[in-house]
Amino acid sequence: MRELSLLLRPPYSLLTFGMFLLFLAVVYTYTGKAWIRFHGWVYRAKEPKRYWLEVATYYFLGVGFIGYFLYKVYELSDRAKGPN
Repeated sequence: MRELSLLLRPPYSLLTFGMFLLFLAVVYTYTGKAWIRFHGWVYRAKEPKRYWLEVATYYFLGVGFIGYFLYKVYELSDRAKGPN
């Protein structure tokens, strides 16, 4: 159980959330439908612009959270080394 609490601590929560968003984007891409808050399901065949905007948002946010996680991890590791 200690490992689960470690994954939910910052900055690992950023990685977990980013991976979740990427997973949702891939699932939405393969199924052809996406859930939009306050609107419901949007289908690729019926509303392609809105559907691809939602899927692209999930991809973009997922990559952004993972990138920010990597930035924080390398920033923290560089601080631990101290000045050269």
